[in-house]
Amino acid sequence: MNSPLPLTPTVSALEPEWERLDFLAWSLSRSRRGESLADEEIARLRELQTEVDALREPDGAWKSLLGFQLNHLEYDILACALGPELEPRLGWSFQNLQAGAAQPWATRSLIQELLALDATQGEQLRRALAPGSALRRRRLLRLDHDDPYRPIMPEGWLVAHLTGRPLELPPPPGATAVNQRATWDDLVLPASRLYMLREFLLWIEQRDIVVGSWGGQQVGGPVALFAGPSGTGKTFAASVIAHALGWRLYRVDLGRLVSKYVGETEENLNQLFDAAHGQPMVLQFDEADALFAKRGEVKEARDRYANMEVSHLLTRIEAHDGPCILTTNMRRQLDSAFTRRFQMVVEFPRPDAPSRAELWRRLLPPRAPLEPAVDPAFLGNAVPFTGGGIRNAALHAAYLAAGQGKAIGLAQIAHAVWRELAKEGREISPQDLGPLAPHLPKEVLGED
Repeated sequence: MNSPLPLTPTVSALEPEWERLDFLAWSLSRSRRGESLADEEIARLRELQTEVDALREPDGAWKSLLGFQLNHLEYDILACALGPELEPRLGWSFQNLQAGAAQPWATRSLIQELLALDATQGEQLRRALAPGSALRRRRLLRLDHDDPYRPIMPEGWLVAHLTGRPLELPPPPGATAVNQRATWDDLVLPASRLYMLREFLLWIEQRDIVVGSWGGQQVGGPVALFAGPSGTGKTFAASVIAHALGWRLYRVDLGRLVSKYVGETEENLNQLFDAAHGQPMVLQFDEADALFAKRGEVKEARDRYANMEVSHLLTRIEAHDGPCILTTNMRRQLDSAFTRRFQMVVEFPRPDAPSRAELWRRLLPPRAPLEPAVDPAFLGNAVPFTGGGIRNAALHAAYLAAGQGKAIGLAQIAHAVWRELAKEGREISPQDLGPLAPHLPKEVLGED
């Protein structure tokens, strides 16, 4: 009989880590009272250490759970940070060992004492918690300052990943969640643009190798500019990026952050980036042309303050530890001095006829009944809509057909396309529908 396939370990496989930490906490408590460990207790600690070492092997449970390897000191630190979250008894033990502490998390000073590290090893511990360390680059730990008495906590995404709990991140100040899940297969873009979007992902996914292992220069972001007409898929592509990372996408409403009072805009921006820094989220800033337009002459004090606000925003974006995506409908209005500071600039073109046909095929409700004459290729050649226009018209046609108790036909689609064209605020005529014009219901035009 064939052996069953090995199962991916769950967080319960890390139980020896918690037993060892519990034993170390108990031993430290006794040591502070001047008591020594008996021989059998030392033997038990060695057994636990052997079990823990096995978990940390390249083929061990830690590697399977995290997807990457750490050194032994880094594993020790990570276990101390995760312990109170995953095993409550450790939280009580750590709190009792830190007189006056109102929280269960271990500090650097406690970890050093718990692991019996000497001064040299203590300095290694400090470096392992520094902002540029592997634990911090990988966003595994949350630590406010380089202070031996500050609590060291695991990042929320890591706890969610290990336990299978849903990760609920509150929106940063001035931002709202984009509840749109999209994958690479949902994008209809030229192959060259898809390749550029995947390149942008490399700046996020391969940072640990380029910066950590190869010594590459540490930069913030990364920052990308998505440029193109409205409805060409810029926000949709940002959703794909966020989904590929397993993160949330948040759209920043600068109208809620920019203030007429001097200094308040900068304060609002600081609150936004402080809340988002190092968190598993993608920030999207719309209408970048309004922010980074070509600079003109400073004619009054307000112009000077506006330039200062833009400079502050750009500085915070570049220093932010996390991806930012700026979108614009008018790239020509942007100052080239700003765009050179972005890692990627991706142009989103208006879709050609084959792309429009594919969009019609995807955006008409997949289980809706269609009349035989509804041909995506015909629709793609009929009206030069963007993806956003096609999405709106396809849904409008579906609602018209459902209201009439019919299958979706060219009459409903022509009707929906007419309504979409009317949104442009210009005078339109049936000729604007191209080959769809004969199918436009007369009552839509007010004709008998």
